[in-house]
Amino acid sequence: MKNLKKILCGVCCSLFSLSMMAQSFPVLTLSLEKALEIALSENPTIRVADKEIERKDYSRKEAIGALLPVIEASGQYSRTLQKQVMYMDMDMDTETGGDSESGDQEGDVGGLGGIDMSKGMKVGRDNNWNGGFSMSLPIIAPALWKNIQLTQIDIEQTLEAARASRISLVNQVEKAYYNILNAEDSYNVLLMSYDNAKLNAQNYRDKFKQGLVSEYDVLRSEVQVRNLEPGLLQAENGVRLAKLQLAVLLGLDVNIGIETETKLADYEELLYRDALDLDTSLQHNTDLKQMEIQERLLEKTLQVQQMSYYPTLSATANYTWMSMNNDFKFSQYRWTPYSSVGIALSIPLFQGGTRYFKEQQAKIGIEQLKYQRDDLERNLRMQVQAAQDNIAQSVKQVASNKEGVRQAEKAYEIMQKSFEIGSATFVELNDADLALTNSRLAYNQAIYDYLTAKAELNMILGKNIVEVDNNK
Repeated sequence: MKNLKKILCGVCCSLFSLSMMAQSFPVLTLSLEKALEIALSENPTIRVADKEIERKDYSRKEAIGALLPVIEASGQYSRTLQKQVMYMDMDMDTETGGDSESGDQEGDVGGLGGIDMSKGMKVGRDNNWNGGFSMSLPIIAPALWKNIQLTQIDIEQTLEAARASRISLVNQVEKAYYNILNAEDSYNVLLMSYDNAKLNAQNYRDKFKQGLVSEYDVLRSEVQVRNLEPGLLQAENGVRLAKLQLAVLLGLDVNIGIETETKLADYEELLYRDALDLDTSLQHNTDLKQMEIQERLLEKTLQVQQMSYYPTLSATANYTWMSMNNDFKFSQYRWTPYSSVGIALSIPLFQGGTRYFKEQQAKIGIEQLKYQRDDLERNLRMQVQAAQDNIAQSVKQVASNKEGVRQAEKAYEIMQKSFEIGSATFVELNDADLALTNSRLAYNQAIYDYLTAKAELNMILGKNIVEVDNNK
């Protein structure tokens, strides 16, 4: 008994310390709608998805920028180490009497200003400078045009992926919120059973003082109280962990306290109406939408491959200044401008069959995706049917368990009165209390099972995020 008292004292001290710590941090009272609103604005996963959309938008602008002129400025310097030697064959005028074959001319060797061209002539200067601007503009670029359309579809795919992240987050927040409700209600049920056990133990102690029961009965009732304490502490820890999980999903500080505005029983009146109004259309399913976008993406990729057979035409222009000198007297340099404009036509003729093979790969990828889509749709239909069955089963179970709670409460009241007048034993009273506790837990579990099954169905159908957007 002394050891039990020490353990109980330690537990009470721990609970007191936790309560004092909780009071030092703010407490946030949440409804499910408020929790979803916070999660969709603060969760890091959603922020990452939004940044990915922004990144893809810049990628689209980059592709459009390829249609604009490309203007570059360049400069170059080179130092001549060994000048180039140039040789020339000169055809002499026949009127001078020179030999056109040998280049011999009277009074002139080599035929050019006294220079013997047979030995060559060095050309160029030591320092060579050039700088200027160049411009290129695509005029006809079929593959580039299709690639821009490809980036637009890529953005749609990113948007749908971000929507999928939101759908998944909404599902996680819903189940985390329902998990808190289930944990709190389970804790309250165990607490009521614990209070009943304490009341029974007190009654036994009073009767023992009057000599109506034995000490063994008193000890057994007190042991029953002790046996319920570990389960009660475990349920309390479950509530704390469930709230911690929701805080993480909401992107909140884990030290912030969370309280819920609703209980599981509050959803009972809604489940019958919702169970009769189930829309099982897959038009909002994100997996099917992503696969549809991916199919369009592959079709555009195929068109890009087909555009590689078409010629391309581009315009070019450049303006360059050149200077050649033997010194570094920049102020005395003479710069000679050079400019040109033109068009460049490229006609692809043969590339080893690579274009054909890439085109065939794209066609096979489209066929594969169609098979995968059919298989995905069949699996989704199966999941929808399973979720519907779970919802229907939970609805029936809620109605049955509610009646079970009513009967168990009545049976416990009868047994409590009988125990007080001495016509019922402690074992019978304990059995009645255990039956009442189990029936209450089963009732709460049935509502929780319905809510989680409904959340899973909404995630499959993609309706949960639609409903959240409508609420906004």
